Amino acid sequence: MSNGRLLSLGTGRLRTVAAILISEVNRVIPVSRLIDLSWEAEPPTRARGVVHNHVHRLRQLLAGQAEIATRGPGYALIADPCVVDVNRFQNLVSGAREAEPRTAVAKLRQALGLWRGEALADVPGDRVRRTLGVGLTQARVAAQQELGAKLLQLGRYGELVTELTAWLAENPLHEELTALLMRALQASGRQAEALEHYHRTRRHLKDQLGIDPGHALSATYLAVLSGKPSVAPQFSDRPSAGSGPAVPYASDCPLPSVAQLPPRIPDFCGRMREIAALEQKLDRVPGPGCVVLAGGGGAGKTTLAVHWAHCLKAEFPDGQLFADLRGFERPSMRPGTVLGMFLQALGVPEAKIPDSVTERSALYRSLLAGRRMLVLLDNAGTAEQVRPLLPATPGCLALVTSRRRLSGLVVRDGAALVTVGPFTADDALELLGNVLGRPRIAADRGAARELVERCDRLPLALRIAAARLMAHPDWSLRCWTKKLLDERDRLQELSAHDADLAVEASLYLSYRALSSGAARLFRLLGLHPGPDVDVHAAAALAGRDLERTRRHLAELCDAHLVEEQAQGRYGRTELVRIYAEQLVASEEAPADRDLARQRLRDHAARYRPRRC
Repeated sequence: MSNGRLLSLGTGRLRTVAAILISEVNRVIPVSRLIDLSWEAEPPTRARGVVHNHVHRLRQLLAGQAEIATRGPGYALIADPCVVDVNRFQNLVSGAREAEPRTAVAKLRQALGLWRGEALADVPGDRVRRTLGVGLTQARVAAQQELGAKLLQLGRYGELVTELTAWLAENPLHEELTALLMRALQASGRQAEALEHYHRTRRHLKDQLGIDPGHALSATYLAVLSGKPSVAPQFSDRPSAGSGPAVPYASDCPLPSVAQLPPRIPDFCGRMREIAALEQKLDRVPGPGCVVLAGGGGAGKTTLAVHWAHCLKAEFPDGQLFADLRGFERPSMRPGTVLGMFLQALGVPEAKIPDSVTERSALYRSLLAGRRMLVLLDNAGTAEQVRPLLPATPGCLALVTSRRRLSGLVVRDGAALVTVGPFTADDALELLGNVLGRPRIAADRGAARELVERCDRLPLALRIAAARLMAHPDWSLRCWTKKLLDERDRLQELSAHDADLAVEASLYLSYRALSSGAARLFRLLGLHPGPDVDVHAAAALAGRDLERTRRHLAELCDAHLVEEQAQGRYGRTELVRIYAEQLVASEEAPADRDLARQRLRDHAARYRPRRC
């Protein structure tokens, strides 16, 4: 596959030559080695010419995507190493070795997910598969062992048993994988099954290879036989009050070190008003158990939350938990799933985690009782998604970010609310200067200020604009800012190559979560020419009564797509207005747009002040 396009390589020797070049991308492969690996028996006298023809054919197929260069006695496929699955696999496995266990599991899963069966299975010729494929297969099994060890360390025994059963079906005589399976079964309370696996493997080794189990597998057998516990943390079996599951007591179970906060952005700047508001909320007596940072998409809520959380770490010495709730994506994270992740991070083996959300939440709060922990819940969708994740002990703090205000948490749970809006003009300029370099901003400060306003002083838009300018150091600020003058292209210009790194994509997530009535009103507001609108004009556009229009405007305010102003009008940013204009043009029928405009004109005529 090249750039998402399948290449037709057939089933013959052309595929073999391609596999050899790809396996050693950016390295010179002598023609003699290509010949040696491409023929099983003695190569024919015309072998060199055949290889040359295959390379010529590959050059045609890869034109515009990659280059096959002639270098000395051979050829080299010149391409980004990361587009080759083998290199991606090796990089992920290497990164997992330096990561903490949960991150390592994610990286190893991603690495093993690149495999689609046996290495080089679709490449003809046993010689090339033996030469290049054996090492790959060994690396895959080693990665499986590393993943198994991490899952065992995290106490995720059920997950590990499922994985190992599948792996051992492919490698039934692999002693290290068998030992891991035995330890996982023992930790799950399935000692008899663990011993059965040992005896089955011992018989296979004797029958097929004529050998006895090695030291590691024998030692695991003796440990399981004697009932010696595995390395996973053990919990008290004393029952808790009520009919729920056994709950470990805080005094019995020292929590493992938990530090899950993402790294903070080094060029963080501004936000003095919001930080002052957050500090003021914490100074309340009693302090809130939950603080909600609410703002529109791309306003920088997560960046601010992570920065502030790092500043607070000393006040929460027992650790920090983090979860991206993906509240506006499909599917979002379920509270029970997040609780399961938190409980495992807190040292609870998978076998000890209850099934119901209520019981998981009770166990989670019991573990945090008497401790000081910070819980950062990013990108929440609803109060119901957050509520089971809130600690109950006064020493803990939940910091929640959301595109909505989550009023239910404020009203029912006593959460504090801090709104995160666009940057001030000076803070926006400072961010541009931090990313692009201050000399580039100073060279044309007027254009920089204009660029800031074209981006609505929105951190996401500013960072995308800065990334575009960094990729083109010869572009002047004024030249690129002119590209944003045309409103038809502005949202397209403020997008990166990643689908989710675009202002339009961010606005779409907020729009998609609206009720049908509020979404229709938002679209129709794209027909209103001004930066703000009152409820009467909005009702006229929608053709709805005032009460329903007020409800829909309140929903748009809650989603930070419009902002209610002091004088009772509803304002919106330029980028939001442009997005609404695009939506109404693409999703409303021309006749419906014409009727809405006519209703707005009729309303304006009725309320136009008369001259004396």
